[in-house]
Amino acid sequence: MDQPQKPHVAILPSPGLGHLNPLVEFARRLVTDHDFTVTFLVPTDVPPSQAEKSILHSLPPESVDHIFLPPVNMEDLPKDSKFVTFLTLAVTRSLPALRDIFRTLVSRRRLVSLVVDLFGTDAFDVAREFDVAAYIFYTSTAMDLSLFLHMPELDETISGEYRDLTEPVRLPGCAPIPGKELFDPLQDRTNDAYRLVLHNAKRFRLADGIILNSFRELEPGAVKALLEDEPGNSNKPKPPIYPVGPLVNMKPRVKDAESSNVCLAWLDKQPRGSVLFVSFGSGGTHSSEQINEIALGLEMSGQRFLWVVRRPFEKKDDGATYFGRNEKPSFDFLPDGFLERTKEVGMVMHPWAPQAQILAHGSTAGFMTHCGWNSSLESVVNGVPVVAWPLYAEQKMNAIVLTQEMKVALRPKAGENGVVKREEIAKVVKSIIDGEEGKTLRNRIEELKEAAAKTLSPDGASTKALYEVVTKWKNQLRN
Repeated sequence: MDQPQKPHVAILPSPGLGHLNPLVEFARRLVTDHDFTVTFLVPTDVPPSQAEKSILHSLPPESVDHIFLPPVNMEDLPKDSKFVTFLTLAVTRSLPALRDIFRTLVSRRRLVSLVVDLFGTDAFDVAREFDVAAYIFYTSTAMDLSLFLHMPELDETISGEYRDLTEPVRLPGCAPIPGKELFDPLQDRTNDAYRLVLHNAKRFRLADGIILNSFRELEPGAVKALLEDEPGNSNKPKPPIYPVGPLVNMKPRVKDAESSNVCLAWLDKQPRGSVLFVSFGSGGTHSSEQINEIALGLEMSGQRFLWVVRRPFEKKDDGATYFGRNEKPSFDFLPDGFLERTKEVGMVMHPWAPQAQILAHGSTAGFMTHCGWNSSLESVVNGVPVVAWPLYAEQKMNAIVLTQEMKVALRPKAGENGVVKREEIAKVVKSIIDGEEGKTLRNRIEELKEAAAKTLSPDGASTKALYEVVTKWKNQLRN
């Protein structure tokens, strides 16, 4: 007799590695811990990058397949369109192709759910057509999720631009957020990006559930508030929320073994707990002036460092284009003599390094990061304190979580022109690697590291939250 098919989940990430990475880890847990099968349906407006292909190919092929949806045309968008506009419209314009694939999936698989990220809520309509549950996997903080759930209310009650607010925005259970630190697309209410974010936010309460990549010990106030009922709320009640984090992919990409070996071999030669890892994500770079100050600040600090550097943005229209490219390393934009002067204490790499393995290495003592949530979670699970240097998207809000809620980060102060000077960089680097403040942060993040391991253990809260979700999905099949 044929074995019944396993429950199947379709996952629709919006374009970009920051959203794909945690969803890949989520898929891995569904397959290995709960005996599901998964199909990734990936919207595109350009050919998929080698990095995207590599990550998807790392999953067990007998349980996870992927389909790159036909590229959608974005040439009609204005040249100054925000990245969020591209992300949302890539999903929306892919709905006809998604509907065709769904028809096939439903006929061939025991499809129990469609899971999207925060920019994919328009795909709920396709799931509903086929009587399939629709869930959001929220790839950022509980604070950021709270913002999305309260955005329709904020939009109605706050006039003018958020950046001009004299009082901070207050969300249940969260640290106060200065208006200028809110999610970037909210900073210009006349822009299409704002309209599209608000459109997605209004649809959050249509979800059958929201799976959150965080956990209670990390953001106790925000998570507690999200899990509580909303007394007196006349709007549609918020869906059930399941904190299942921290889900991070700790496995290296096979194709990067050579560059991994080079930097890990260098780390092996450094004293334990002595190196600052500096990386601003797959799309993060700075102005020429700021890169110059970072270099001279690292040198002035006298501390060991491993720096993944990309060209300044004046020379490239999009820092993200570096990820996965086969460019030859070139450091001609760094200060004259910097590499020679720091060769005994520093290593500079371009354009990629094995972040998960570096953060897990015993020589790594601190992490200067753009505060992307995946990177922040990797710092927690490895017990590495942070120099918080947010660049774009919701990263300024993440920096508030890291410094004020989690208390595991220092944030350098910029000057009046927005540039962080070398003296400030050197001071913060010395403090986190070799100062009393760094020791306090290290002790605190060690506590969170233990809490992360506990919540992901067989009896942990995150494990139970994920079990609750998959049990609901399995019961749908029985019914």
